[in-house]
Amino acid sequence: MSAPISNVRPKPDKVLVDIADYVAKYKVSSKLAYDTARNCLIDTLGCGLEALEYPACTKLLGPIVHGTIVPNGARVPGTQFQLDPVKAAFDIGTMIRWLDFNDTWLAAEWGHPSDNLGGILATADWLSRNAIAAGRKPLAMRDVLTAMIKAHEIQGCIALENSFNKVGLDHVVLVKVASTAVVAQMLGLSREEIVNAVSQAWVDGQALRTYRHAPNTGSRKSWAAGDATSRAVRLALIAKTGEMGYPSVLTAPTWGFYDVLFGGKPFEFQRPYGSYVMENVLFKISYPAEFHAQTAVECAMEIHQQMKKIGKTEADVARITIRTHEACIRIIDKKGPLNNPADRDHCVQYMVAVPIIFGRLTAADYEDDVAADPRIDRLRDRIFCVEDAKFTKDYHDPDKRSIANALTVEFTDGTRLDEVVCEYPIGHRRRRKEGIPLLEAKFRVNLARRFPPKQQQAILDVSLDQKALEAMPVHEYVDLYTI
Repeated sequence: MSAPISNVRPKPDKVLVDIADYVAKYKVSSKLAYDTARNCLIDTLGCGLEALEYPACTKLLGPIVHGTIVPNGARVPGTQFQLDPVKAAFDIGTMIRWLDFNDTWLAAEWGHPSDNLGGILATADWLSRNAIAAGRKPLAMRDVLTAMIKAHEIQGCIALENSFNKVGLDHVVLVKVASTAVVAQMLGLSREEIVNAVSQAWVDGQALRTYRHAPNTGSRKSWAAGDATSRAVRLALIAKTGEMGYPSVLTAPTWGFYDVLFGGKPFEFQRPYGSYVMENVLFKISYPAEFHAQTAVECAMEIHQQMKKIGKTEADVARITIRTHEACIRIIDKKGPLNNPADRDHCVQYMVAVPIIFGRLTAADYEDDVAADPRIDRLRDRIFCVEDAKFTKDYHDPDKRSIANALTVEFTDGTRLDEVVCEYPIGHRRRRKEGIPLLEAKFRVNLARRFPPKQQQAILDVSLDQKALEAMPVHEYVDLYTI
């Protein structure tokens, strides 16, 4: 006869408590973290502005019910929309992620911590507008930067040792968890209520990665993070009503997250929460390419120049070997037909072939008109990946965090180019000095896509000034992006 099931409600799982204590109590003191968060903010918003040029993205934006008006609602940068914070979080998050051009964190789990900005900015803007309407003090942009640092840290620290992709789950689960925690704190929830909110994020059935992989690769991967950060705002608002939480959501035998979705394994942690992730985050500066291919694209651009000098074209190429790390092979080593832009920007062969042929790689190069060029697929068929164990080891080394690729080109006449190696992409912390001026230039280009010169300058004046930005009320900063 089986023993009866205990119905004694346990104490909250330590993972939940640690997250709640971090967002409620930890004081961020790192100047580097705040400086990096400001750069992350402008780069992330710039990515969203560029995405507004793509109808596949903009068709998803705006109120769920056409014509809905939300007094004191959150504004969506680059648009005229003023929405409830849940839908505004979706719209901002979707814009940010659409072109796969915002920041990246690579570890046992991959992801894009700035995806959390959708929920953070929408909530901060909504709270600020309502505070002003009620005669209270609004939030300042420093509050947004602080929330970004903490969301980056929660997502990134869990990702360091815990691979969700290996059990088929998408990394946006961590966006949902991190956004829920920081938004709950912004809403003024108590420690217990924050624990309840975060437990709800783990209870949700989590997204499958199938929309990122052959044969199902599709555009949901571009709005999945918007969906996650939007759901986070909704869960935090539900917790604010006093709705109960689920204290052993992770550890409960049979029915908890670990047993149902994580192979029975508890999470492992490499370090306590601080500001490490923001300080070391990777920026996508030069190319809108899945991050494991960033250094491969840099190598391909150099190879394009070398081939040009010696009078060779892609027609002269017999084989290209990409010496790479395991994660690159697992995610973006892809043969066969590529069906849409989402398929192409997750194929390392495509992302190498285009710059070798054209000497460029832009978001437009994933569209059908460019992909129809037969030279791309012919060259793709001659590109092969092999794993280098040292590259894989250095990828996981917390002191290196490299994303190395090396390309060797062999020609049909029997000659070859010397191998071109790139270990750290332009957006890596080790290359910050050369990267930040390019990041600011990228921001200027993206502002020019959407705003007239006077409005561009007004945004730049405050965005490039750390002290001015941190002091500015959130709603006033967001209003600078209204068209």
